[in-house]
This record gives sequence, C-alpha cells and structure tokens, in this order.
Amino acid sequence: MTQTPVNLDLWSFEGVWQLTRLVENAVGPDMTLVGTATFRRYEDGLMLVEEGTLEVAGQPPMQGSQRYIWRPDGAAIATFFADGRAFFQFRPDGETAAAHWCSPDQYDVVMDFTRWPDWRATWTVQGPRKDYVMRSRYIR
Repeated sequence: MTQTPVNLDLWSFEGVWQLTRLVENAVGPDMTLVGTATFRRYEDGLMLVEEGTLEVAGQPPMQGSQRYIWRPDGAAIATFFADGRAFFQFRPDGETAAAHWCSPDQYDVVMDFTRWPDWRATWTVQGPRKDYVMRSRYIR
C-alpha cells in the first residue's frame, strides 16, 4: 500500500535501516552493496554510517563504509560530508530532488519517501570519467 509520509523530520530517520544498492555503470562494471544504514545522534543532528559488502564483477567482495552528517534546517534536512563540507539539502516530503556539483562531476538525486518507512534515493552521476545511476533502498 502506497502512502504519503506525514510530518517526517530529521529524527524520523534515527535508527538502523537495511540498505541495498545497485550501481549501473556506463563506463565500468556494475556494483551491488548490501548492508546497513545507521543514523545515530551526533552533535545537533544525526551521523549516518552506511556499511556493507560491495560486489564488483570479477573481483572478490569487499567491505565498504561511508559517513555523512544530517542536520535539521527548518523544514528541510541539510547533509554534509563527514569532514563538515556541505553536500546537499532536501525536504523529506513525498518525492524530492536535489543536486551537488563536485567539479568536474554533477550529482543529481531523487529521494522518494512515498512508501515510508521504505524509502529510496536514486543518484545520477555524470562527469568526464563518470556515468552511472546508483539506486539505494532503505527499509527498517
């Protein structure tokens, strides 16, 4: 049953999520990642830690992890890299789009919260040496 989320805010994400990710790569091998996304309280927001097993065709599986900081910003959520650099901002409402320019690459995301607490983020990344779509699904 599809439903539109009501009153989502930063704190709605706190806790552990199952993470599955598919990277469809136009300039290299496709990749999959299966693991967890954990949102823990950190300073005035949440620290997101994504951890999992990354599989790339023709290579042995490897462990990977990423860290981001999420902070409230009015009705929006501002995201930052772990070192504090700004990443992107979004409103956790229905389906929302955002972008990040990291010279020379463009990162565009569509986040879908319409099936909350099953939500998705689809990144389209393009640059001189990058051309991929990364689809992530988060489930409690």
